[in-house]
Amino acid sequence: MALDQSFVGRTYPPTAPYEVGREKIREFAEAVGDTNPAYLDPEAAKALGHPDVIAPPTFVFAITFKAAGVVIQDPALGLDYSRVVHGDQKFAYTRPVRAGDRLTVTSTIEAVKTMAGNDILDVRGEVHDETGEHVVTAFTKLVARAAEGE
Repeated sequence: MALDQSFVGRTYPPTAPYEVGREKIREFAEAVGDTNPAYLDPEAAKALGHPDVIAPPTFVFAITFKAAGVVIQDPALGLDYSRVVHGDQKFAYTRPVRAGDRLTVTSTIEAVKTMAGNDILDVRGEVHDETGEHVVTAFTKLVARAAEGE
């Protein structure tokens, strides 16, 4: 069943604040194999003009994808998550994510399409810090594969 087109433009409430910690940044950098000193050493980050360590660019995926869960779980949308694969991910940064940031994410459905029986959902996640400053926009594409025989 095709997704409801009337959901395009729907915005969901912001998430509770997520506090970015140095240790989380370090763990993520190590997990992705990125040894950039700005991710691991506060002094190296300060030498580059940052107040504390910064996160690798894909770090925010964890919080933006979790925020997109509100969209995914909206029963009125009609998305069958058991058939969903991650189609694409892009980030547009205003500034790096820093240790100590308290970030919220507001998710908006950008597009709903059907191609070859697959439903494609584009979700934009606007990430702001505790002062309301824009940090990054995440663009997530989800593909709900067509059921066999459709």
